[in-house]
Amino acid sequence: MRRMNRAIARGYGVVALVSLASVVACSSTPVGAPIRVIVPKGASFATATDSLHNAGLVGAPFFFRLYARFGGKDRNIKPGTYLLKRGTPWSAIIDALHGGDGLVNTVTIPEGFTLAQIIPLLSQKLSVSSDSLNAALADTALFRRLAIPTKSLEGYLFPDTYAFPDGTQARTAVLEMVRRFEREWKPEWNVQLPKLGLNRHELVTLASIVEREAKIPAERPVIAGVYLNRLREKMLLQADPTVQYARGKHAPRVLLKDLEIDSPYNTYRYPGLPPGPIASPGGASLKPTLFPANVPFLYFVAAPDGHHEFRRTLAEHQAAARAVKALQPR
Repeated sequence: MRRMNRAIARGYGVVALVSLASVVACSSTPVGAPIRVIVPKGASFATATDSLHNAGLVGAPFFFRLYARFGGKDRNIKPGTYLLKRGTPWSAIIDALHGGDGLVNTVTIPEGFTLAQIIPLLSQKLSVSSDSLNAALADTALFRRLAIPTKSLEGYLFPDTYAFPDGTQARTAVLEMVRRFEREWKPEWNVQLPKLGLNRHELVTLASIVEREAKIPAERPVIAGVYLNRLREKMLLQADPTVQYARGKHAPRVLLKDLEIDSPYNTYRYPGLPPGPIASPGGASLKPTLFPANVPFLYFVAAPDGHHEFRRTLAEHQAAARAVKALQPR
């Protein structure tokens, strides 16, 4: 009889716990920005619960698992990356894990990527065609919105990590990346542009060259300062990254024959800035280009370890170039 009473008591206890969990499961309200949670392929419901708990989405993991178990929903969850808000009811979280609601595709666009690199990456991650992406990138309304004089969004798809919901179309993805650029560009930066003698498109163009040239972050404002000095002196920029862009493919070194490429992006042949950006600059290149170092240098040469040697005169530069060449592996 005692055993039976204990069993009955345990049964009532479980019912009470499930009832309590049910109340908690439906009583909260989503608030704040979505939080990214990853449910690995093959993960158990307990593992998913731990991820949700660590993200602050589930405050009582034991009760959460208990609630799901008695509802028969602690199996067959869909793996992937989810975006969920704090305060989302447990019932809605569990439904999301089963139905794939809130699933997103995470896409990371590195700083310095070109459209030629971004398009196949987006195509693969979002399962959209390159043609649809190219059509979205040719939207003249975006050119007008950004005051772009060229017919290319090169440089304006901001490098960042994006979480696109399942089924995101090409046009939506491109628009979100453009909006990210617009959010990164601070309104007070516009005040700085006349001081440099540049408009925003020219600034983004120069920042893209700095992005591709600099390997050491601390050198970015110095490199920007050198290029601005050359522009003021009406000198050719002679920026190797623009030649690589004109060539259409990246290579470790720019060869002498490459300097003869007939393209407005070849700054060894054409004066001033190229028609537009050669890559997507991040904030770490935009800001140093807007606020460059006040330096006397007109020349620099890259050393094998990635740092640059900066010089004021052509003779000093030529000597530095010879010294750097001697360090190159034979």
